[in-house]
Amino acid sequence: MQRKIITTSDGSKTIQIEEWNEQYHSVHGAIQEANHVYIKHGLLFCNQHIPASNHISVLEIGFGTGLNAILSLLASEKHNLNIDYFGVEAFPISKEELIELNYSELLKIKNSSFEDIHNSAWETSHQITEMFRLTKQKKFFDEITDDNCFDVIYFDAFGPRVQPELWTETIFKKMYKALRPYGVLVTYSCKGSVKRALKSVGFTIERLEGPPGKRHMLRAIKR
Repeated sequence: MQRKIITTSDGSKTIQIEEWNEQYHSVHGAIQEANHVYIKHGLLFCNQHIPASNHISVLEIGFGTGLNAILSLLASEKHNLNIDYFGVEAFPISKEELIELNYSELLKIKNSSFEDIHNSAWETSHQITEMFRLTKQKKFFDEITDDNCFDVIYFDAFGPRVQPELWTETIFKKMYKALRPYGVLVTYSCKGSVKRALKSVGFTIERLEGPPGKRHMLRAIKR
């Protein structure tokens, strides 16, 4: 599939799949969306509501550009969180695409953390900073078999309009199993079929205010 780099409304870049008219992040602001959905309502919510936890295990469904990972790394430093981060991606971006992304510039990252995230080998655990450990896994989402491993899941797959098979009860059963009790799944999608699929596998869901350009998002909790 043909991919190209585009600039979103907050000045941050993302990748667009031209034939699907689908983007890795919101055209209304890649960084704004990621901070709102995954950091504020996922990672930091977990830190506040999981008892005695400054050590959080994150699973990202759709590692993509690494934006959610670098924002989580920055949050680990700001909020004194130890994070074990697992990113699943079947089709990693190229070095040429990585060069065009401007996250380090916009986020004013003074070290090479973003480059370290992408240069780290797949299927191997890497200590990127003192507080942030990363494991990237190259596989399809339906190959996930983790059980009771994660505190929060960033569900950032391509939307149900273009890949409905990623938003089914079958996939969400895997997500439910992968979470620890009281674990949280957050996603930008608030589609009715997504809500029904999450509820059907046991999640309690909350509809929250969405990021710029979207009315709502979802947070699902494993009770």
